[in-house]
Amino acid sequence: MDGTLVDTEPYWYDCQVELVEAHGGTWTRADGDALIGSGLWHSARVLQHHGVALSADEIIDTLTTAVLERVADDVPWRPGARELLAEIKAAGVPTALVTMSIRRMADFMVEAIDFDAFDVVVAGDEVEHSKPHPEAYLTGAALLGVDIADCVAIEDSPPGLASALAAGAVALGVEHAAPLVDDGGYTRQRTLAGTTLDDLRRLHEAGRAARTRPDADLH
Repeated sequence: MDGTLVDTEPYWYDCQVELVEAHGGTWTRADGDALIGSGLWHSARVLQHHGVALSADEIIDTLTTAVLERVADDVPWRPGARELLAEIKAAGVPTALVTMSIRRMADFMVEAIDFDAFDVVVAGDEVEHSKPHPEAYLTGAALLGVDIADCVAIEDSPPGLASALAAGAVALGVEHAAPLVDDGGYTRQRTLAGTTLDDLRRLHEAGRAARTRPDADLH
């Protein structure tokens, strides 16, 4: 969700800076970038190590509220994301939103879309293990009633891509705030602008074929 569907990573970073500085600490861009795609409870522990004297739940609630206040003024949709979702839904393809943001943040974003974009939502406070563990994607596929091997996961962060690949999905990396590597076993592109359902079908076919040809180049 964050960074793939909506460009909220700058909001998260700004809120992290404000929270850490309010507790007398310092927070750098590198500190923020290192948390992109990570589970919020992991992020909370890192913030505690930077001097934030709150419980993990308090940190998560504070950050989520602050980000939602910014999003309420302007939902920063990523290029091509809603258009691709609309085409996918019109074709009757099942969809799941798999995010490490908590449920109230995910629900807000889903409700901001002007059509029924997702059949199921898996949020960070509903899984035991956060990304890069595969649990979230396996849960999403199970809720949809599909084989994870039949899924394409669209992600923007290394932890998210690792989670999707470990689960067994074919992955598309949309590079944005966090740099992605070229040898990660997924296809990489800059945005979803112009990406179609047929593109995802071809990507999935190539990804499945590569599993039987380990030397195949998906890039």
